[in-house]
Amino acid sequence: MRFDYHMHFEYGDYKEDWAEGFFTAAKSHGLNEIGISEHTHTFPEFEKLYYDDLILDDSPVGKFQRVWLKTNKFKHTLQDYFNFIAQLQKNHAVKIGIEVCNFRNQSAVKKILDAWDFDYRIGSVHFLWGWGYDASKLIDEWQRHDLRDIWEEYTAQVEQLAASGNYDILGHPFNIRLFKHFPDFDVTEYLERVADALQKADMAIDVNTGTVYRYPVAEISPYADFMKVAAAHNLPITINSDAHQPEDCGRFGEEAVNYVKSFGYKKIARYSKRSRVLVDLT
Repeated sequence: MRFDYHMHFEYGDYKEDWAEGFFTAAKSHGLNEIGISEHTHTFPEFEKLYYDDLILDDSPVGKFQRVWLKTNKFKHTLQDYFNFIAQLQKNHAVKIGIEVCNFRNQSAVKKILDAWDFDYRIGSVHFLWGWGYDASKLIDEWQRHDLRDIWEEYTAQVEQLAASGNYDILGHPFNIRLFKHFPDFDVTEYLERVADALQKADMAIDVNTGTVYRYPVAEISPYADFMKVAAAHNLPITINSDAHQPEDCGRFGEEAVNYVKSFGYKKIARYSKRSRVLVDLT
């Protein structure tokens, strides 16, 4: 079986004609099931957490992020989301998930999430010290940080996400490589720490093809060195496209299947009501 559990409706709206394109693409790629994992910045329930955590001063980062928070954000409630997915489920095999940023106040996150019956929750590190490091318009900020510090902070953020117990899947592991800032130092410690944290939390990893077609690195996340460590720790996997447009659902899925099989993976995680089963990857 094959699934794609990481995609977003944010560039469209909660209308069936927009959503239908995702199902059309899924069918063309032979997917048995898809899942929508809206970003938390879709929902006003999470708005305060963004304003609490992000740099919003008069620096280049702060100015950009103030505009970012006002652009196409917080436009649907969680109730809107659940209502729309229930409507789609009348005709399609679709699960409801969510992708949550690495907020500092995980107790507040838990209170919000526990009120809703998600099929799965993805926790993703999108910010380092309040800086949205994956934004191409903030790429100059990379030059203001030592790469060792970035790897250390990324790893610490994953450890905090995992320790919270709030998540089932780690989103796009080690996508700190996305702008080709490759370390010239040994990163084994960081890879092992992340794998250990995920193993303790019983979390899967998001094998994500979005970094192939959306970023300069043009590689599947996580990259091969971490995949080896993940396999050694028997971490479960999902295979996902991180689609933000309908036509990207399932994109590079075949390449991702071959990729994970090269590390010995033969099964993939399937989720329902936050319960995971492993099924044969075909």
